[in-house]
Amino acid sequence: MSDTIKEIEKIVPFELDAGLIFSGKTSGRMVQGFESPSSFTPKEDLEYLFHESSRDVVVWFMDSSDPLYVFGPSGCGKTSLIKQLAAKLNYPVFEITGHSRLEFPEMIGHLTVKAGNMEFQYGPLALAMKYGGLFLLNEIDIIDPATAAGLNGILEGEPLCIPENSGEIIRPHPMFRFAATANSNGAADETGLYQGVVRQNLAFMDRFWLCEIEYPTPAAEAELLSRKVANLPENIRSKMIEYANSVRKLFMGEATGNLSDTIEVTFSTRTLIRWADLTIRFQPLARQGIQPVTYALDRALGYRSSRETRTVLHELAQRIFPIEDES
Repeated sequence: MSDTIKEIEKIVPFELDAGLIFSGKTSGRMVQGFESPSSFTPKEDLEYLFHESSRDVVVWFMDSSDPLYVFGPSGCGKTSLIKQLAAKLNYPVFEITGHSRLEFPEMIGHLTVKAGNMEFQYGPLALAMKYGGLFLLNEIDIIDPATAAGLNGILEGEPLCIPENSGEIIRPHPMFRFAATANSNGAADETGLYQGVVRQNLAFMDRFWLCEIEYPTPAAEAELLSRKVANLPENIRSKMIEYANSVRKLFMGEATGNLSDTIEVTFSTRTLIRWADLTIRFQPLARQGIQPVTYALDRALGYRSSRETRTVLHELAQRIFPIEDES
């Protein structure tokens, strides 16, 4: 038996007070989790700021009647939200990222040679179903609809049959959860922003509980930056958030005025934090006549974009960040 199997066989389901876990106040409402974390449990970020949408995912964890489908724009924190909530419950997460050629063996497992013998190695879906845990399928709207439809039985709570492992039947563990993330709601991408997204089968989508997540509010990101980069002046942090939201609008094609062209990059909260951190690190460059904010911006985001987009990003930065703000 592999070390992986030995470890996850030892994890013990445990009932936790939902209010105490998610808000710090006893509520009397219980949620199923695990007694202690394992190597498959995401590391908890104590400074993570939960979205307002997190209440939907919390309720889902408390009574998971259907699989969960979380969708929203790139960089809004879909995967991190699910994993941080799982971390609070000590939930093991077995994760895979979808792609156009994804096939069942990648999710279920495959035969491998070990010590001269053929042995079946479980994939993330089989592990979650057999031993209890969260199967997280990212970018589900990129996979082929025929492959996705093959999951219908599992989404309905039916057992998994593995012919390659002597016809093994895996009945869903009581702690098994199925969650997926996507940029679209399964009805294809009408915006043209996400290459590879395809329309999913209506019957497949009907099996999910859908949850839409947007970018964090300015107030939420202001609180987060105050924790992460407290030594950066508040007015600079505020303008960074304003800038990030302007870039997001350009990305989504929602900007107005002279800067109204759609661009190919967006501003995740992670990128926002990186930009603020780099601005502090590069502050000594101000003595050389180099603006730390724009210098850090290229290294946090600009260099990922085309030259045309970088010009737009710099023009936007000049509007929002007067030179005197960086002195």
